[in-house]
Amino acid sequence: MIRECDNAAIDVAEDGTITIYHANQEMIEKAKAMIDEIVREAKVGEIFEGKVTRVEDYGAFVNLFGDTDGLCHVSRLKWDYVEDANDIIKVGDTLKVVVIGLEAGKVKVSHREFEEKPEGYVERPERPAKPRGKFEGGHKGGHGGNNHGKNRH
Repeated sequence: MIRECDNAAIDVAEDGTITIYHANQEMIEKAKAMIDEIVREAKVGEIFEGKVTRVEDYGAFVNLFGDTDGLCHVSRLKWDYVEDANDIIKVGDTLKVVVIGLEAGKVKVSHREFEEKPEGYVERPERPAKPRGKFEGGHKGGHGGNNHGKNRH
């Protein structure tokens, strides 16, 4: 990065203050813009027009800026029901989205706000997220398979 700014000197203090040194103000501004892009964070309510980087049945990942992608859940792509995001969007498509949530370092975005809402549309209540992790089935552990009565020692 420093080479791209004609070897500008960049000093980061312990408190996070960044100082950029160079004789040319244009190089200082270029370095500042690059640093701002690196440390930027999405904010709820921000609107982006980004490229779709990945599509799964449950939604599409949209690049907002730099290395930051947001997930547009399938329920937020259109007002109407969509079974599989792959049916309506492809990698490389451009999608206008708004940030609707930030949770555990993940960015949630929505596209449907930029679509016309169908007349008489009624919002479906959100389903609670499925619990993940601990298995609550009838499996009792062990070595797997059937040892047909043979004891393992």
